[in-house]
Amino acid sequence: MPVPRKYATVIADWLSELGYTHCFFVAGGNIMHLLDAARTRFTCIAVVHEVAAGVAVEYFNEVGAAEGHRAFALVTAGPGLTNIVTALAGAFLESRELLVLGGQVKSTDLAGPLLRQRGIQEIDGVAIAKPLTVVAERIEVPVDRATFTGLVGRGAQARKGPVFLEICLDAQGAWVEPSGADRDSAHPPAVSANQVAAARDRAPSIAGLVHDAARPVLLLGGGLSRSAASRLRNPLRAVHVPVMTTWNGMDRVDARDPNYAGRPNTWGQRSANVLIQQADLIVAVGTRLGLQQTGFNHRAFAPLAQVVQVDIDEHELTKGHPKVDIAIAGDADAFLETLLDHDLGTHVDWLAFCRSVRERLPVIDANNVHEPGYLDPFEFMQVLSRLCNERDIVVPASSGGAFTTAMQAFDQRFGQTVVTDKGLAAMGYGLAGAIGAAFAGGGRRTILCEGDGGFSQNLQELATVAVNALPIKIFLVSNDGYASIRMTQRNYFDGEYLGCDVKSGLGFPNWELLFRAYGIPLAVLSEQWDRDDAILAALRSPGPAAFLVLVDPEQTYFPKITSRVTATGSMESAPLHLMTPPLPPDVAADVLRYAEIEQSTIKA
Repeated sequence: MPVPRKYATVIADWLSELGYTHCFFVAGGNIMHLLDAARTRFTCIAVVHEVAAGVAVEYFNEVGAAEGHRAFALVTAGPGLTNIVTALAGAFLESRELLVLGGQVKSTDLAGPLLRQRGIQEIDGVAIAKPLTVVAERIEVPVDRATFTGLVGRGAQARKGPVFLEICLDAQGAWVEPSGADRDSAHPPAVSANQVAAARDRAPSIAGLVHDAARPVLLLGGGLSRSAASRLRNPLRAVHVPVMTTWNGMDRVDARDPNYAGRPNTWGQRSANVLIQQADLIVAVGTRLGLQQTGFNHRAFAPLAQVVQVDIDEHELTKGHPKVDIAIAGDADAFLETLLDHDLGTHVDWLAFCRSVRERLPVIDANNVHEPGYLDPFEFMQVLSRLCNERDIVVPASSGGAFTTAMQAFDQRFGQTVVTDKGLAAMGYGLAGAIGAAFAGGGRRTILCEGDGGFSQNLQELATVAVNALPIKIFLVSNDGYASIRMTQRNYFDGEYLGCDVKSGLGFPNWELLFRAYGIPLAVLSEQWDRDDAILAALRSPGPAAFLVLVDPEQTYFPKITSRVTATGSMESAPLHLMTPPLPPDVAADVLRYAEIEQSTIKA
């Protein structure tokens, strides 16, 4: 006869059997049964703030997916849930797994539809979380395994996303008798057979288009799994077609590959932007082609190209921007695998042109200036990428100058895992994300680049880094404020600064004292930092270390897409290939030779 067990214990066993190995949490009274059950079944990591738990889980799952490891976040009712909402939003926009188990007051203490609150710390977590999740449900009485695992599994289906399950305290502590059927459940396949078949069926005809095109481009996004990219590594490198990536797809290829052509984006590499705008066929695999990818002036995206988009979400294919000539609702992995089985043609002249453009338009723009004594952030990112190895995990923050310079100048190596969350573009993601990535990495070195503004929003998690002796190397890019906000206020509001730097009221700690308080060594980088034996030794050491990267507060960040105010008062952005500052006429004529562009559009 089955022995009754506490429902929280049963839930923990179900999660363990589903492959969950780690729990990031902040303790609280309304999760006391769940936390006690998790204590003996998972590696439990206490963080200081709930948002860090959510961000850490998102990044853990990105890094740990290859090994089949999953993590979940455990937060208490009320403020525990409201604190983690930002992490739910980030994972939702990036289509990533994030399971959050939230506590709730006893079902008998729920306020109901008329009262604001009855139970202690009670708030309607489901109502708050629902717009930011694929599933948000409250469990007031124990549900069976099929129901529970079905809810959890929704986060891994097709277009992934967060799952929030709010479990009442009396349900957690209830004694239940597990049935034999409870042992027969697992995550269903992430992609349906129909989605795989649709992708494979359409790939041969697209291969024919690539073969016949004069200037085709493969654009790989984060919807292409890292496992598929590894499996297809050799055939992808061998095709005579330029291969580009989105920011989320960055680590699917090596920057040194002979057919690699860069990362186009609103804050992308100028050479990649110039090239994709001259393509006559773009096969976008596993990317939603959002406005940051195409440029806000999406009508000017790929003016010469037939656009093929392969995405798991039909809504992304029919959203109306950019123009998509052939939309394929299917699995990116299956599509690319089948595509590469076919003859894609030999595009020798086009590949040679792509290489010449990338040589002519280096990522370090000579128009950028800074005062003596500061590091050039673009040069810093290039040097850092040369010092990283194929096993490193790279976390280039999620917003601000530290992020965009990494996306423009960091040369990734195949085998690295690069994780960011740019959809929400929230400050404060870097350190928490690096913590989750480091735990999933199993000892792999984790490189974090974060601006001082973003770092300050979650710097309390240095305690988590220190107490766990994580192998995180923190490169803190310090420019005394929010560079992007300062730039906006300078360009559009005549330099009337407010809350963007120390002079306008934004405070920062003494970094040396702060890191010393947590027992983490800090070094200030000089111009020759990559030749400093002490710096290199710290970079190779097994534990945490921090490096202060001093950047001029007035540093310029070129190239970039600029906007103008139209006669109607609205804003109009330049197309991807016309970044600021404009190219000299002779260079423009050379690198834009296939573009149908009047010379007037090239001028300042």
